[in-house]
Amino acid sequence: MLQSYGHKPDQPWHGIHCGEALSSFRVRNMNQAELKSPRISHLSWGHVEVEGYPPFKDTKVFPGGAREWDWRETGTHHVPGIQPADVQELIEHGAKAVVLSKGIWERLKVCPETLEFLAKNGIEAEVLQTESAVERFNELRESTPVGGLFHSTC
Repeated sequence: MLQSYGHKPDQPWHGIHCGEALSSFRVRNMNQAELKSPRISHLSWGHVEVEGYPPFKDTKVFPGGAREWDWRETGTHHVPGIQPADVQELIEHGAKAVVLSKGIWERLKVCPETLEFLAKNGIEAEVLQTESAVERFNELRESTPVGGLFHSTC
């Protein structure tokens, strides 16, 4: 007997279609599937669009999701830059590689402790100007569980 998981047979189905669900997963083998990071579809000054999410000014993108990157949560400023606490969430969501953007004009720094933290956790890190970071992130997301922090202004 099939279980309906909340769907009533006399009502139309409005759930996710198989193709949609499969597009967000990468299968390594039949026993292990991992979430794929959503694609960044647009970048302009002060504006980042991630497929399936509302626009952000700055964003954290990780396997299975994205959200606004609020610097106030960790006390991040342009100098000394991206903190270890900023990347922790990316690792918690399964990122094995991380792309960090320095801003359009490369004014955002990265604390050396952040890169040390990532290395100690076996996470490959790339630090790039924002447009290059978006391009690299979108390449990596096809084959690697990747997370990223994207600063869309200076």
